[in-house]
Amino acid sequence: MPPSISLADTPPPAAPESRATRSAPGRNGRQRFTVLPGFGLSLGFTIFYLTLIVLIPLSAVFLKTFTMTWDGFWTTVTAPRVVASYQLSFGASLIAAIINTVFGLAVAWVLVRYRFPGKRLIDALVDLPFALPTAVAGIALTALFAGNGWIGCYLEPLGIKVAFSPLGVVVALTFIGLPFVVRTVQPVLEDVEQELEEAAASLGATRLQTFGRVILPAILPALLTGFALSFARATGEYGSVVFISGNMPMVSEIAPLMIYSKLEQYDYAGATAVAVVMLVISFALLLLINLLQAWTRRHQSGARDALALEAPATSKEH
Repeated sequence: MPPSISLADTPPPAAPESRATRSAPGRNGRQRFTVLPGFGLSLGFTIFYLTLIVLIPLSAVFLKTFTMTWDGFWTTVTAPRVVASYQLSFGASLIAAIINTVFGLAVAWVLVRYRFPGKRLIDALVDLPFALPTAVAGIALTALFAGNGWIGCYLEPLGIKVAFSPLGVVVALTFIGLPFVVRTVQPVLEDVEQELEEAAASLGATRLQTFGRVILPAILPALLTGFALSFARATGEYGSVVFISGNMPMVSEIAPLMIYSKLEQYDYAGATAVAVVMLVISFALLLLINLLQAWTRRHQSGARDALALEAPATSKEH
């Protein structure tokens, strides 16, 4: 007689593959599961969204500028007043980004490595420039650093004029750019193992050597990212600068204000010409920073691989 087959011996039917957990090939050839739709649909939606939000507005700026002749374009973007606004915008943005990189790292270090009363309050205040309207920030900074302000009344007798000067532009751009550095570096500092610092100290390294050889290489990509974000934010800032700068031609007039002035004069092609120059310069600087970030990551990965290869040889010698 043939053996009887019980229902308990039959394997359960395989569950149908869910659309939310379909597999996709990973980098190493293995299958990984993803909750997102297929690659084609995701990529198509991404390109459509970026085109609608970014590429179409930028292309409109270039198309409007192309209505000008080359001589008219060159005359507009090289006018002394426009060149002075470029120098102030990019120069002040660079100075503010450098200041934010140094002091933003210090703020992130204190928030990560120390416990003290009021830490949560200070951590929340870091995000204040994100939530504060830029016009409110400009009015507040002007009230503080004007000749009769709380801080300006002590600085102007010393010959330091902040409000209605290029220095006021740097102060405003530093104010709005600080959170970008702090929030970029802070999570990376939290991931840095303090055991590495203790090991370096036990081997006789000074604090400066520990920071330069252990901590800084680990946080350098994040620090460069914060610098780039702060610089990019500062180059296009308008609301917080327009009040404290004084808007004096050839002295404290920023490039976004030049664009606004040309729009008020119904010179739309001239406004887009100035905008195109700012866009090209900003893109070139950000590209340079991104290339520097990529080089830093490759250098760090190469150094880690070299240490990994040297470690077995050193262990065999011992």
